[in-house]
Amino acid sequence: MQIPIKRAIEKVPGGMMVVPLLAGALIATFFPGTPKYFGSFTGALFSGALTILAVFYVCMGASIDIKATPYIVKKGGTLLIVKVATAMVLGLIFGRVLGFAEAPVTAGMFAGLSTLAIVASMNDTNGGLYMALMGQYGRPRDVGAYTIMSLESGPFLTMITLGVAGLSAFPVQTLVGAILPLAVGMLIGNLDREMREFLSKAIPVMIPFFAFALGAGLDLSKVWQAGLLGLGMGVAVVVFTGIPLFFADRLIGGNGVAGVAAASTAGNAAAVPAIVAAANPAYAEAAAPATILVAACVVVTAILVPIATAWTAKIVGREVEPAEEAAATPAEVPASSAPAAGH
Repeated sequence: MQIPIKRAIEKVPGGMMVVPLLAGALIATFFPGTPKYFGSFTGALFSGALTILAVFYVCMGASIDIKATPYIVKKGGTLLIVKVATAMVLGLIFGRVLGFAEAPVTAGMFAGLSTLAIVASMNDTNGGLYMALMGQYGRPRDVGAYTIMSLESGPFLTMITLGVAGLSAFPVQTLVGAILPLAVGMLIGNLDREMREFLSKAIPVMIPFFAFALGAGLDLSKVWQAGLLGLGMGVAVVVFTGIPLFFADRLIGGNGVAGVAAASTAGNAAAVPAIVAAANPAYAEAAAPATILVAACVVVTAILVPIATAWTAKIVGREVEPAEEAAATPAEVPASSAPAAGH
């Protein structure tokens, strides 16, 4: 007896990402002690998102042709600039035009909302989510674009956006650590085509495992604590960053899928409000509610972005590498070698 599990999962938009992610989030929310209770390999599966991502990154790197490096810089640089610029514009509107530069809204349905919360949630893309989605709906070099986008990580660009640049050291070693697995994979894949083929096969297999581990780090109760405001902010991140990112990606020759895949909030963004407040006490009042709101955005965007990306890929189609395109197109038969009629 065969049960069509794979087919059922794939019927869900972004199913290989969304279904395992939701499974992990549900267990983390209602049975948070599961990893510690079982320990061993089971516990490692719940907490191994970074490890799985590191292997995923090496395999993706191996599948990237070194000739694609200019493309990676162009794609990653464009998405980085548009994402940060969008956060900056929204921060300026909320902070200067509406007058909430540092303190949060204190009353009404928007109580707790602050410029800090808006910028922190909009600035930083969930890199693991982006790479997993691009592994499924994009090209290997689209995954590599995150090496440039990783500059968003941490409080540095948030501080620049808020006008407090210089209060945080630029984490060079962290950036090198983020790029190194991809670089090693690219080196191996470009030195040996057989290794490229071997490692590339592991890419789709790792997506559901990474998604589960990512989901295991999401507490759905954060959405409940933040209420409708947190839910609305999560939707706003997808809409207000996703639309300009979609068109920016198309403007540089992409199909827009990578832009939508980047319209999320990174998990480490939830730590940014506290770091910013520690660096500048003027944001101390806004830090606590901002942390809850940003955490809600992490959960909401982790669920919505895979669905939006799958829907976008279905509408615009999936980009393929030139080699794939050539293989899919039947070779034309030269007229001189065509058989004569009747033979």
